[in-house]
Amino acid sequence: MVPREQAEEAIVADGNGKEEEVGVMGVSAGEHGADDHHGGGGKFSMKNLLWHGGSVWDAWFSCASNQVAQVLLTLPYSFSQLGMLSGVLLQLFYGFMGSWTAYLISVLYVEYRSRKEKEGVSFKNHVIQWFEVLDGLLGPYWKAAGLAFNCTFLLFGSVIQLIACASNIYYINDRLDKRTWTYIFGACCATTVFIPSFHNYRIWSFLGLGMTTYTAWYLAIAALLNGQAEGITHTGPTKLVLYFTGATNILYTFGGHAVTVEIMHAMWKPAKFKYIYLLATLYVFTLTLPSASAMYWAFGDELLTHSNAFSLLPKTAWRDAAVILMLIHQFITFGFACTPLYFVWEKVIGMHDTKSICLRALARLPIVVPIWFLAIIFPFFGPINSAVGALLVSFTVYIIPALAHILTYRTASARMNAAEKPPFFLPSWTGMFVLNMFIVVWVLVVGFGLGGWASMVNFIRQIDTFGLFAKCYQCPKPAPALAQSPVPLPHH
Repeated sequence: MVPREQAEEAIVADGNGKEEEVGVMGVSAGEHGADDHHGGGGKFSMKNLLWHGGSVWDAWFSCASNQVAQVLLTLPYSFSQLGMLSGVLLQLFYGFMGSWTAYLISVLYVEYRSRKEKEGVSFKNHVIQWFEVLDGLLGPYWKAAGLAFNCTFLLFGSVIQLIACASNIYYINDRLDKRTWTYIFGACCATTVFIPSFHNYRIWSFLGLGMTTYTAWYLAIAALLNGQAEGITHTGPTKLVLYFTGATNILYTFGGHAVTVEIMHAMWKPAKFKYIYLLATLYVFTLTLPSASAMYWAFGDELLTHSNAFSLLPKTAWRDAAVILMLIHQFITFGFACTPLYFVWEKVIGMHDTKSICLRALARLPIVVPIWFLAIIFPFFGPINSAVGALLVSFTVYIIPALAHILTYRTASARMNAAEKPPFFLPSWTGMFVLNMFIVVWVLVVGFGLGGWASMVNFIRQIDTFGLFAKCYQCPKPAPALAQSPVPLPHH
């Protein structure tokens, strides 16, 4: 699977999830050792095909698969809050903005790693993470901010995947309530502790993207075939609270690059990542725009009380297949969100260098418990996306990367010695700084400020309506019992 010359330049995970050391541009510290280790002279290996990922394609599949998961099912709900025009425009706006900040993160990673490699620092058996990049470039206060926002976002990102599992399976089997399904899927998702690193998501990323592609086009085609019911209205936007709640869900949708650094570090040539996230976003547009638009056209304002798109579509074998595929994909995305948390926890307790998969899995289990618990407390599928988007995503993947880039290259010497120069489409450092400041101000005011206000008002409304630990959030109410029939007269 892996050519000889590629293997010589690879960071590769062995059976224990550990890595051969290479430079940021993909130059191996021990070329022949890497070659021997990774597949033995370029021979085809099924293990390498399914387990050892690090190519540009692997990174693209990981980004595209991770970017759109359960949020595919809540975007029609956001369109009902925003209206068709705002829904489409905001998807494009935040999609390109997210691609830009993912590019900034990749540039800062390359800068950090280049500087450290010049100092002779070894990253063998060590996965670089975003907070370490911030620490190396800007100091401990930025490390603390990056660690706090990133870990909290990934924690709640995992919570959202777990909530989505329970919400989706309910439309196939409603004999159990959603809270019970959350218990079950919490145990299933805990098995992700056995996946060592992002190298080992090769086949899962490929399958995951196929699953979301099927689901997106099922939603679009099923909505068009269903048509518009009589009396359907399209009144959005009607309230500022709903408008900015929907907008922050879209901000959340295209803010899935909290794992960018870990995906880059898993690449054989991390410097090639620069435009991968943009290319992934362009593909994601082909999934999100048709499905959300078609669902809103067909169901209109009815979506305001149905945050999961599956709930409005008739039960068919096609829908059941989409539900099952989304469940599998949410398991994969749970692993994507949790793996960086596993790394942080391993580093805290001194287990990150351990070679035993079983010992590392055991050490990782405490991370799953609070995720499980939070999913049971806040089962608000849809509104929780907006709250996380406004309060966490806004800083984690928009504001902090933009500010970090400005401060890293604020001096003439830093710009002169930069490992990555400005891109061809914006060849001016001044232009980059202006664009970064626009992102900081926009996301701070619109995303965090107005979005935070709207999403928290909506989130509190869900708590007031359904309560914490809701047993079955937005489940159909049972039909009222039929009036008791009169007692029959005795026969003579």
